[in-house]
Amino acid sequence: MIRLTVAQAVVRFLAQQWSERDGVERRFFGGVVGIFGHGNVAGVGQALATSDDELPYYLSRNEQAMVHTAAAYARASNRLSTLVCTASIGPGATNMITGAAGATINRLPVLLLPGDIFSTRVASPVLQELEDQRSFDVSVNDCFKPVSRFWDRINRPEQLPSALLAAMRVLTDPAETGAVTLALPQDVQAEAYDWPEELFARRVWHIPRPRPERAALARAAALLRSAERPLIVAGGGAIYGEATGALRAFAEAHGVPVAETQAGKGALPHGHPLAVGAVGATGTTAANALAREADVIIGVGTRYSDFTTASRTIFAPGARFVNVNVTGFDAAKLSGLQLVADAREGLNDLSEAVAGWSTPDGYRERAAELNRAWDAAVDAAYAVERTPISQAALIGAVNAAAGDDGVVVCAAGSMPGDLHKLWRPSGPGSYHVEYGYSCMGYEIAGGLGIKRAVPEREVFVLVGDGSYLMMAQELVTAVADGVKLIVVLVDNSGFASIGRLSESVGAERLGTAYQAGDGGPLPVDLAANAASLGATVLRPESVADLRKALDTARSASETTVIYVPTDRLADDVPSSEAWWDVPVAQVATTDATRTAKEEYAAGKRSQHAHLAPPA
Repeated sequence: MIRLTVAQAVVRFLAQQWSERDGVERRFFGGVVGIFGHGNVAGVGQALATSDDELPYYLSRNEQAMVHTAAAYARASNRLSTLVCTASIGPGATNMITGAAGATINRLPVLLLPGDIFSTRVASPVLQELEDQRSFDVSVNDCFKPVSRFWDRINRPEQLPSALLAAMRVLTDPAETGAVTLALPQDVQAEAYDWPEELFARRVWHIPRPRPERAALARAAALLRSAERPLIVAGGGAIYGEATGALRAFAEAHGVPVAETQAGKGALPHGHPLAVGAVGATGTTAANALAREADVIIGVGTRYSDFTTASRTIFAPGARFVNVNVTGFDAAKLSGLQLVADAREGLNDLSEAVAGWSTPDGYRERAAELNRAWDAAVDAAYAVERTPISQAALIGAVNAAAGDDGVVVCAAGSMPGDLHKLWRPSGPGSYHVEYGYSCMGYEIAGGLGIKRAVPEREVFVLVGDGSYLMMAQELVTAVADGVKLIVVLVDNSGFASIGRLSESVGAERLGTAYQAGDGGPLPVDLAANAASLGATVLRPESVADLRKALDTARSASETTVIYVPTDRLADDVPSSEAWWDVPVAQVATTDATRTAKEEYAAGKRSQHAHLAPPA
């Protein structure tokens, strides 16, 4: 037996957890990101301070940000490893809830260790305790329940081993993974207990690659053999499952074009003859045209969000779906024929089952023709030269600077949609846009997680002024830890994306501009703010200057912020020619709202339920 406190036992256990897939083992936890308060400093803080270096500690500046960092680390690691997040009770804990929701929505493993109120209750109510008149067993940590894939409160040391093992089972299960929360009452963290030595033995969690059920495979093959205009929609699962080689082989063997979701972008590199780019509300005209014509859609690791399906308007009403997904929940969507399987194994088995079948030559030629037209539109958008710099030209310059080893990271606002359409990925892992939760403030924190996971790659953070003002402080973390980021800070004095949406639904851009009381610009200098946080700051004034600034940032060893003012009202990005369902007021007096209402009614008429049997 080994006598340790509960917190010491947690830290020692986590340091011995490994994941394995395809014969490769790695530590599952790359470290602990935390902020200490009275709810965790004497427990988890003391345990980390006195442990060895197998579980390094990183100081964050905001609890929500550190969960974003962990989620980005997990995504950059293809979900084979992640970070632990620890916070104190009260606001320290609740600040993590937004990050937890993002991780769970995006199917990314993160482990959260919030401090909790005293289990003994002898001093209740303690500082920061939420008092509930219905029960003494409620704390703010109960708020984590709906956004966690597994949740438990450790009220007694005896409960810890089973909770730790259950947490690891969920974190390492591709079909179940997401945020896992273990609430640790502050008195229990410091309580000593005699633990069996086996709890701290090196433990390897084998990540499965399940293969599709034989009968389901036969049904899918029969449906696919009847297809003349099939289209693959590659989601995040194609990348997390390291199935991009199998995806490419399938597409080439059978002549099937590949469209990509936000999470799946980069599954095929730009320039591949069958890579038709983004699909859906922020898609390319090439992918969207093929989606409208497709008779069979092969979904690979996608959850079919409303942006992917253009609110269920982009696919024909008679289209049939074959969904390869590790979870039946996602495989069953759009009345799809379910191939519940690992993406790589599912594609390999499906390819073998339809050996000898391929699409007509004319279909491949049409995909290539549509691709050429879209590429020309992107070339034109990238070539726009004006002042202020256009967002499309900015993306083009960053795309060129990123090269083959760069990773672009972004989250909310107009930029993710423009990136989805315009960015030309070099391959898997080169494109990292959080759009499942579309969480403002993710960008810089996410860039930290990516750089910690893949330090050999250049990380380009694209962040708008709205997101920057919500969570800029992780620049301090990057500077303090010597983590190099290239941050392109785009300042358009407001919210461009919501401004356009507001105008389109008749809300007249209310609340979407940063203005002083007299209607003029705010006397705010975001570049000076970034410099005050320790970053090197560059201020290019033209596209040529921007290219030089990006070269300078690449050659630097420290975090550099490139400050670029843009025009909030300009839109130089080619249209996706797709729709997105945002309700419009049914009663209004303005012409703009009445027009928006008519357009909305037309969009609703094009929505399809996709309820037909799959075969």
